[in-house]
Amino acid sequence: MENRMTAQQLKNSILQMAVQGKLVSQDPNDEPASVLLERIRKEKEQLIRDGKIKKNKKESYIFRGADNLHYEQIGKEVKCIEDELPFEIPDSWEWTRLNFIGEWKAGATPSKTNIKFYKDGSIPWLLTGDLNNGMITDIPNKITNLALEKTSVKLNPAGTVLIAMYGATIGKLGVLTFPSTTNQACCACEVIQPFYNMYLFYFLMENKMNFIKQGEGGAQPNISREKIIKTFIPIPPLNEQYRIVERIHKIEPLITKYKKAEEQLYELNSNIKQQLKKSILLYAIEGKLVPQDPNDEPASALLERIRKEKQKLIAEGKIKKDKNESIIYRRDNSYYEQLDKIENCIDEEIPFDIPSNWIWSRFQSATLYITDYVANGSFASLRENVKTYKEKNYALMVKTQDFSNNFKHGLTYTDKTGFDYLQKSRLYGGELMLSNIGASIGKAFIIPCMDIPMTLAPNSIVIKCLNNTLTQYISLYILSPYGQKKLQDFTAGTAMPKFSKTQLRSSLLPIPPIYEQKRMLSKLDLLNQLIETL
Repeated sequence: MENRMTAQQLKNSILQMAVQGKLVSQDPNDEPASVLLERIRKEKEQLIRDGKIKKNKKESYIFRGADNLHYEQIGKEVKCIEDELPFEIPDSWEWTRLNFIGEWKAGATPSKTNIKFYKDGSIPWLLTGDLNNGMITDIPNKITNLALEKTSVKLNPAGTVLIAMYGATIGKLGVLTFPSTTNQACCACEVIQPFYNMYLFYFLMENKMNFIKQGEGGAQPNISREKIIKTFIPIPPLNEQYRIVERIHKIEPLITKYKKAEEQLYELNSNIKQQLKKSILLYAIEGKLVPQDPNDEPASALLERIRKEKQKLIAEGKIKKDKNESIIYRRDNSYYEQLDKIENCIDEEIPFDIPSNWIWSRFQSATLYITDYVANGSFASLRENVKTYKEKNYALMVKTQDFSNNFKHGLTYTDKTGFDYLQKSRLYGGELMLSNIGASIGKAFIIPCMDIPMTLAPNSIVIKCLNNTLTQYISLYILSPYGQKKLQDFTAGTAMPKFSKTQLRSSLLPIPPIYEQKRMLSKLDLLNQLIETL
């Protein structure tokens, strides 16, 4: 994958071939580029005589010497520039500098304090953010005729090639489809006829990285007009310029398709780990991840131990007796639930098939207790060092934001206002914490054991299980695609969506034998490690 050419690399390669004379074949019948440059020179002289452009006292003239090397004449000075030229070009091509093939102008910003320069303006005024590396068909900002008359801003004709000179947009391009002015961060080139403006556009695009490198080193990247116009440009014969641009136009839609496929592949590669993990979790809760062992203690035995432990906690006054305790069993290939001595068939509630040694249960029957935050007045949150909690008499309040950062941020403490309060929402570590409100609905993690009193924050539910294995299994069930969808089905409300602990308690949960849970968790750890190496 690392060696695959990206769409941008492909486009850069094509542009490089274009400006090096390798994209289309040369035609010996084409008028050579030297004749084109001579025509441009005569056109410039006429424009100077007409007062439309100013004479450049440092005009560059590049030619091949008798030794077949390239020389440049500026005024009376002549020097060899062979080592300055970036690559070889076909014999019918010529080198020149960008300054030669067009009139380059920087824009301006009329004073913002003069409302007459902007109010009810009708003349487009382009900012570099309007550049789109293509044809400019919309410019939202406008200035007035007064701004055009009284400031240094210039009106550029349709066909003008634009390039951004400053900041994050440096090297970005555009071609005007209607007359427009620009701000000072944009340089505009009106090519000298008969030079083809679109060939200039693609040359500038190919040269973008060179401009960016030239602009480095300051607080804000800046390539300046002077740096741009000194750039060497290879000039093909005029007819070849048109063939080059035509070929690029034919290739561009293919590059766009390639880029779309590349983006889809990138998205697939980015999501594949999560998709694989979700699929594995779904297999796990359906009993398809590891084989069943007939020697395993059945899941019904696990539920019986949970009932006995709950009865013990009830007798000790630590939890209240559940008046809606249910028992689910299978008979004659159907599922029945006994609730308060009433038996009901619940086949329509069963979402999928499970192995024969598994059992369906309500959450409330498979756990020791499910509770949420017990409010006891209001109290201020403070950020303190964990080591000082005894002196400050604070308890750690576990919040929903801890789901993602795994306690790596500064912890929030709450005033431990009485042991009775702390007992009502006391956490000991090992509980499963689940968010039941807002954007974090469905996020869950197992609370770590910490040498500090911990209490539950609002907007979360805590699930206490018989042992750590069952806690981990229920956690993976909740985080599975099915478990997440179930929680979303429970959720109601628009301003602050939420589901209740009551809904969770009554939800169905598939329970494997405890030893299969252990094999499942071990297999998941192994598979997740393999997925991370993809």
